[in-house]
Amino acid sequence: MKEDNGNFVQAVRERVAEVVVGQDVVVERMMIALLTGGHLLLLGVPGIAKTLLVNAVARAVDLKFSRVQFTIDMLPSDILGSEILDQSTGKFRTHEGPVFTNLLLADEINRAAPKVQSALLEAMQERKVTIGNASYALPVPFLVVATQNPIEQAGTFELPEAQLDRRSSTASCSAIA
Repeated sequence: MKEDNGNFVQAVRERVAEVVVGQDVVVERMMIALLTGGHLLLLGVPGIAKTLLVNAVARAVDLKFSRVQFTIDMLPSDILGSEILDQSTGKFRTHEGPVFTNLLLADEINRAAPKVQSALLEAMQERKVTIGNASYALPVPFLVVATQNPIEQAGTFELPEAQLDRRSSTASCSAIA
């Protein structure tokens, strides 16, 4: 079994290398997070192919992929989803947000307000979300890869310690080139 995982990881590395060059360490850490149920935080300035890398890994592993660009004006419902009144039936139906995926890229997570970060924290820890009065399980596997801009950049918030604890410590990387 261990050899199978090694072959799998190597195959993923090779497929990703067709799109992004020189990111073997980050791909390895993404695979560790995926296989161990952790999450990953990528630190770095904008424009260094973090989004391209995460999308390439999702395609290589054949995972459903969603990306959320975090901004200061986001609401928790923007990532979780919401209840919508169906006018034809007069009943509420649930609209699932982008968190209902296998691999969620939380781009520039530290630009989001604390309420939004808290909503994502529930998903990361509990692997479920609450919309209205109901809880919904997230798909398996579920991996959040968050990117964070340097805190000294304008319009950023520090991440709460609880959120930093939810990522896999072995899968954290401080920057990618």
